[in-house]
Amino acid sequence: MRTLYRRLLALLPRIGVEVTDLGPGTAVVSRRGGPYRVTGADKDTWVLRRTRDAPRSEVVEGGAVRLGDTGVLLMDAPDRQDERGLQLAAAAYLCAQHVAAMLELYGVNCVFDVGANTGQYAKGLRRHGYTGRIVSFEPTSQAFARLEAAASDDPDWRVYRCGLGREETTAEIHTGWKTMNSLLPASDYGKGRYGRFAKPDTEEIRVRRLAEVMDEALDGLADPRPYLKMDTQGYDLEVFAGAGDRIAEFAGMQSEVAVLKLYEGSPGMGEAVAAYEAAGFGITGMYPVTREAGTGRVIEFDCVLMRADAAPTA
Repeated sequence: MRTLYRRLLALLPRIGVEVTDLGPGTAVVSRRGGPYRVTGADKDTWVLRRTRDAPRSEVVEGGAVRLGDTGVLLMDAPDRQDERGLQLAAAAYLCAQHVAAMLELYGVNCVFDVGANTGQYAKGLRRHGYTGRIVSFEPTSQAFARLEAAASDDPDWRVYRCGLGREETTAEIHTGWKTMNSLLPASDYGKGRYGRFAKPDTEEIRVRRLAEVMDEALDGLADPRPYLKMDTQGYDLEVFAGAGDRIAEFAGMQSEVAVLKLYEGSPGMGEAVAAYEAAGFGITGMYPVTREAGTGRVIEFDCVLMRADAAPTA
């Protein structure tokens, strides 16, 4: 069976994209005014989008699924496709597009990337056209080393090795959970869903308050317009509380909110959203992050919120 990579290369010439295959894993792709561009949704998914004013083209076949009026979602082998994977890949892509649009609309010039892991979110911001400052926070040693390397060639991407929370302290974080390392223990539901939660490894980390790091992070920006992204595996509301009154300085924010709790003591979606709305933020988008295969229930959403009074006036 041909890999998705090979199938994608075979598809592109049909829509006016020239491809020179240089061997395994390597190809030169040139558009020469062609009407399409390709962006990644995840490691097994690409989105092929028609550029503005370009004519429609019937390119959907095999592992491709239409995405709205202007896009085509290219999935790995059709016999391995399922509705859940398609929905989550599309949601991740649409969330990234929406965030990029909000950052531009609100004139955001500094993104606080809390729970950065190895820099996936920040790299996604750059791919989607954000050119402002990024300040990433990652407390675990192994992930931070990779984050630091990822940011090394980007002069406006700063990294801090610490977690953020309600107060300045030290704490033990659960490690070995890949992108799901958490300051909170796994819930019974989480343990039943993820075998990785059985690993007992921990690491001592420094925890700081968001309010205490903001001046340093925003230093040099004449008119700071910050945005807060949190992905801390059940700890987002603690990070939010650590901003204190300075949360009012943020034009918008993004939080992973839980419908089904993976971590003991984490807030439910209703509690988290109520706290964000009470601070003046309003929801502009909700995108499912994970879902149960058997029931279809959403486990977590990426919730994007903006402060309406921070929107530019016409």
